[in-house]
Amino acid sequence: MFEVNIAVILIVCLIALVAVGVHIAIALGMTSALGIFLVTGADTYAFGTVQRMLAATAYEAIRDFIFAVIPLFLLMGEFISKSGTVTDVYRGVNRMLRRLPGRLAIATIIGNALFSFVTGVSIASAATFSRIAYPEMKRFGYHNGFALGAVAGSSCLGMLIPPSVLMIVWGILTEQSIGQLFAAGVLPGLLLMSMFIVYVFAMAILKPEVVGAGVKPNETAKAVGADVTPDVVEEDVSNVQFVISLVGIVAVVVTVLGGIWFGIFSPTEGAGAGAFIGLILAVLKGMRYRDFIDSILSVGRTSAPILLLLVAASLYSRTLAMTGMANAIEGLFLGSGMEPWMIITVMVLIWFALGMIIDSISIMLLTAAIFAPIAVKLGFDPIAFAIIAIIAIEAGLLTPPFGLLVYTVKSAIQDIDADMNVMTIFKASTPYWIIMLIGMVLIVRFPEIATFLPELLF
Repeated sequence: MFEVNIAVILIVCLIALVAVGVHIAIALGMTSALGIFLVTGADTYAFGTVQRMLAATAYEAIRDFIFAVIPLFLLMGEFISKSGTVTDVYRGVNRMLRRLPGRLAIATIIGNALFSFVTGVSIASAATFSRIAYPEMKRFGYHNGFALGAVAGSSCLGMLIPPSVLMIVWGILTEQSIGQLFAAGVLPGLLLMSMFIVYVFAMAILKPEVVGAGVKPNETAKAVGADVTPDVVEEDVSNVQFVISLVGIVAVVVTVLGGIWFGIFSPTEGAGAGAFIGLILAVLKGMRYRDFIDSILSVGRTSAPILLLLVAASLYSRTLAMTGMANAIEGLFLGSGMEPWMIITVMVLIWFALGMIIDSISIMLLTAAIFAPIAVKLGFDPIAFAIIAIIAIEAGLLTPPFGLLVYTVKSAIQDIDADMNVMTIFKASTPYWIIMLIGMVLIVRFPEIATFLPELLF
């Protein structure tokens, strides 16, 4: 009973701290310290115990070689993004689809999928394509909400298609193979991409006005990518530029993912190889020295908070074990008498709710250590469950009132369309949210969608 009371106190404290705006890493650390303090007797020796556990956890949590994966993959994505490669590929795909209804939105979805193979952050995808694709769709008369919905919705692919930071974090937290998780994300990612394209194509046929049909293009508007890579943007990309950029992205994907899947590289070595190829591609594309420095600094600003979160999450996991909170929550779920699919539904609803207020990595840090063992005891494949979790967490970032992906898009287009209402973007993103929900149901019903490649390659 004592452990249950401590578990309740810690959950309430954690929710309260997050609700009042305390940074999630600080909230995790404070809650963990409180839990250790209570379990060890709440005396003067408890302070020493908290200090020793914090020091040991901070050292053990990030000394592992695997943690270099995060900054290296982020660096690879930064080099490829800022070199103009993504812009060239987007324009090339757009030109190839010129006879297809809704081609710009479809090109955005395909471009986001390709970009997902070289970056691991969906927010980076949302920010990049807001400034690459939205000006072009706006120029050709697309409905503003529909255009931004395509950007926000398809940017979710960034966390599902490998290499994904969420997959890396999930693998670390649950001690699963990162290579297997990378393989598991490919088919679900392509499935969602295909469903997004079908939705856009159907809208282009049923409501052609949303894709600019009958609207005269505004030829004086900014060309695609003008705000992203102003020194390399032209009105159209040459075949040579397109081929170089596409071959570069394919080379990165084949080298990194192929090397990991076939045992040539460890995930960390693969990330290093990818960063090196990204550097070469950036040099070939004429990336400036200042952009290289900016890329490195940007990776530092992004990866340092992630590593801090991982330290706090490791301490939090130890506290769960000490207080018995994980066992209490597990017992609550398993003893509820609900069917397995009902329990998974409750988990998904919790992820959706958390997605309204905090970022995806923080959601994973809070829930992975608790939910993953429960799913395994319910008979779910751990790899398939990981993919379900990632889709649910990303879908939560499209959910009002504080869906972070939507606000990222809104922020990225502030100087392009300052009057855009954020609720318009939420509304336009809803179909993509529904499609992701359908994708989750399909994986629950047919886990082979996620497990086929891992079983084939490992």
